[in-house]
Amino acid sequence: MNHKQARLVVGAIALVFGSGAVIGMKSIMNKPAVVVKTKKVSTVNVLVARKNIALGDVVKANSLRWLAWPQDALGPHYIRQDRRPGAAQKYAGAIARAQIMSGEPISARKLIKVGEGGVLASILPAGMRAISTKISEQSAAGQLILPNDHVDVILTRRLRARNGNSEHVVDTLFRNVRILAIGQVIEAKEGKKSVQAKTATLELTPIQAELLVQANSMGKISLALRSVADFGLGKGPKASMNLKSQKGNSISVLRYGVKSRAYGVN
Repeated sequence: MNHKQARLVVGAIALVFGSGAVIGMKSIMNKPAVVVKTKKVSTVNVLVARKNIALGDVVKANSLRWLAWPQDALGPHYIRQDRRPGAAQKYAGAIARAQIMSGEPISARKLIKVGEGGVLASILPAGMRAISTKISEQSAAGQLILPNDHVDVILTRRLRARNGNSEHVVDTLFRNVRILAIGQVIEAKEGKKSVQAKTATLELTPIQAELLVQANSMGKISLALRSVADFGLGKGPKASMNLKSQKGNSISVLRYGVKSRAYGVN
């Protein structure tokens, strides 16, 4: 093939590719545009927390704000601006009975107005009692026990044996009892490792509360901290027990030379 023929072949190839490119561009340009349909979502303004509100905090008017909320996702207890436009001012001064996160909708169940009871009474389950007992660094796991931890309640007392000598007896009164408060602290603040206080408030049944009062007059109460994995287990005795009796529904156990008695607990 001579030089002239080679130029003709190259020109023909270029013409073919050029034509293909033009046809491709025309097909792209002539392709109908994709139409995306958007659906308008109906919203309603609901009252939400402007910032994190901790349990027991006093709510201020500027702690709350109105936020557009999808109408399909409205909860039955949400506070709507179209129905209660002055709700933010109405709940100013109320106390949070639970932790409320920033942006979380507010409901009347999460707040306590002045005169409706205290925070502790609001978080106490029906049928249960809140009762306090003295604690020290030695009797409360080095004061590392915090609100909402679970503990075993142990009584140490001195009894007179039949031979006239006295002996120390350790009684496990209740197991897996929830700590409601340490001192006046009812919620452990973020990053707080311990609370310096002289009392712990426990969540007990009425019978357990009576037993704790009796036990406090008989000896020293100690709290043994339990694992988080034990929180779901049952707690406390089902019936009252007579701590004055040497007998009854208890089992004597010798541990390192010290007698221990475990009552009918779970």
